[in-house]
Parts: sequence; C-alpha cells; structure tokens
Amino acid sequence: MNASAIRYYEKLNLVPAPYRASGQRRYTDEAVYRVLLIRFARRMDFSLEEIKIFLSGLNDKAPVGQRWRRLAHSKIKQVDETVLRAQRLKSLLEHLLHCRCASLRQCVDRLSLSPRLRLLRNATK
Repeated sequence: MNASAIRYYEKLNLVPAPYRASGQRRYTDEAVYRVLLIRFARRMDFSLEEIKIFLSGLNDKAPVGQRWRRLAHSKIKQVDETVLRAQRLKSLLEHLLHCRCASLRQCVDRLSLSPRLRLLRNATK
C-alpha cells in the first residue's frame, strides 16, 4: 500500500499516528490490522465514511453502537442484492453459451429479462 494512502488514513483518524524511531514511522500491530481491514473494506465498496463507522464499532472497550448495526444491516442488504445480480449474470452467461434462440426476442423472452414487456404483450392479446 502506498505510504500516502496510509498517511491519508491517519489524517482521517482511521489509523493511529505512528511513533518514530530513527526518523522512520513505526506502526503498532493494531494500525497494521486496521490498514488491512480498510484495504479489504475499500475493495468491498465501503465508503471511507462507512469505514469510519465500521472501525468505530470494532472497539474492544465498548459495545457495538447503533450506527454500526445500521451500517451492518445496510451492507448485508447490499451484499444480498449483489449476490442476486451475480447469480442472474451467471445464469445469463450460461444460457448464452448454449443459446440456440431463433431471434433476439425469443432469447429475451426465455430469459425473462423484461417481465414488464411480457405483461404488455399479454395485455394486447
């Protein structure tokens, strides 16, 4: 990870400031774990504000706060939606690997890509 990113996280109070030895920054184990967690959370699409809430909820000396619980529930919902989208994408790709549809319309109908279109078509019949 770039040193500038770590300094930025320090500035945001996500990572405790390091102590210095012979002019070099020395980080505690906790700081290293926080940086690893921040990096993971960023890859999982957490915003920096969400990471602040997340890290403030991970305190050995205090119970998990209400803001942290709301964030967790919100993220679980987002993850469920992402899993559903990924499953639909996988299904689409698997279908397209073996597609023998005579037309694009037939393919869209088979995949139920537009239930609204199907309802409109059925209403005109």
